[in-house]
Amino acid sequence: MSDVIESVKACVSAVHASPVHGFSKSSVESIEILDGLGVSGDAHSGVTVKHRSRVKADPTQPNLRQVHLIATELLDEVNALGFDVAPGALGENITTRGIDLIDLPRGTILAIGDVRLEVTGLRNPCSQIENFRPGLLKQMIGKRDDGTPLLRTGIMTVVVAGGVVRSGDEIAVILPPEPHVRLERV
Repeated sequence: MSDVIESVKACVSAVHASPVHGFSKSSVESIEILDGLGVSGDAHSGVTVKHRSRVKADPTQPNLRQVHLIATELLDEVNALGFDVAPGALGENITTRGIDLIDLPRGTILAIGDVRLEVTGLRNPCSQIENFRPGLLKQMIGKRDDGTPLLRTGIMTVVVAGGVVRSGDEIAVILPPEPHVRLERV
């Protein structure tokens, strides 16, 4: 049986999309999330990989990075250190508040209204982050208690059920059955 973590504090802070492969995404009023694909009109939407480096390696790989989420708390933290990072600037589709995204186990379902997103793994911080804001890449890589690297640039999900997501929408977290598997880079 799955555990549901409900919190009225967990919500969508902002939503973003971009039809082109670029670093940042534009903030919009709402995004339409399509079953098994991702965000309608977004360059990373699709059944197979869309991230350019992954397409180059094997364009037939399944797209485990359909919808990217980052916590507002991370942006608040780096902005307090002097970086100017707005929601959407790191390329996420959904900016959240009130959920420790990085600590969720693989297979967690994020329920946002009718939308169901299944967590597949961590986003790998890339050199574009350093080009965007010098020194920021170092802030995006931490260490776990066991000494292994902790990638902090958000999580990746696949779409189990689509619908529309807007700023202010509540998020319910549905944990998978135990044993939980910690997130790794996808």
